[in-house]
Amino acid sequence: MKTLQAGDQVPEFSVIDDRGNTQSLSAYKGQKLVVFFYPKANTPGCTAEACDLRDHYKELQDAGYALLGVSADSQKKQRNFSEKYSFPFPLLADEDKQVIEAFGVWGPKKFMGREYDGIHRMTFLIDENGVVERVIEKVKTKAHAAQILE
Repeated sequence: MKTLQAGDQVPEFSVIDDRGNTQSLSAYKGQKLVVFFYPKANTPGCTAEACDLRDHYKELQDAGYALLGVSADSQKKQRNFSEKYSFPFPLLADEDKQVIEAFGVWGPKKFMGREYDGIHRMTFLIDENGVVERVIEKVKTKAHAAQILE
């Protein structure tokens, strides 16, 4: 798994979001973009992270950022997650892992002594030209907006 690093061009993608709209990288050209990957909708850590971003959405927008959340959950699961917590940003239903693999966030993980493949919780800050500016590898779920804005 090769994870995108600062300075890397993000590959074009096109994936359906929780609302049934197609989201692509090119649609955000000329805008700064935060792409945050989370393992699973409606789990405690992912909920804390997404709710923190929701609660600080205005500050992130004021800093010039659009936001996209990504996991391999189905569109229906993403929609339920989004509606339950009133997220103002799209959640990509990346079931075929197109975006997940393009960013290199799929790979071996350990949980309670068990090894398995899954999504690594990581966030990418992307500039107006689709180039990675910064990668946040150690996401603080309850203070993630502050990490992005620092």
